[in-house]
Amino acid sequence: MHYYLDVLKKYVVFSGRARCREYWMFTLFQFVILVVLVALDAVVGSSPWIELAYFVPTFLPALGVTVRRLHDTGRRGWWVLLGLIPLVGFIFLLVILSGDSEQETNAYGPNPKAVPVQDPHFA
Repeated sequence: MHYYLDVLKKYVVFSGRARCREYWMFTLFQFVILVVLVALDAVVGSSPWIELAYFVPTFLPALGVTVRRLHDTGRRGWWVLLGLIPLVGFIFLLVILSGDSEQETNAYGPNPKAVPVQDPHFA
């Protein structure tokens, strides 16, 4: 859960790098929450207002973590626009986001795997 909250704390941070785990855990939580909200919207009959009330404020953090993940793979943030190409671009972007980090420091900062992480549960 702290991965999700950490991304929300970095609301519009597009600089730096994001680990693979940070990106995918945020994406997982985002997906689960949206599925629950879509089901709630179907029960209440207010479709699509409840999920829009959630999606609109969380769009920029999701975009930010995606750009930081692209930075971690050594690519510019503009590669996120590949997701706008129907099917092929989206699949290609998923493959890129699933790739491993650049091991060394790149133009966007040090490798987040090499930087010790302060886990709040073991402090």
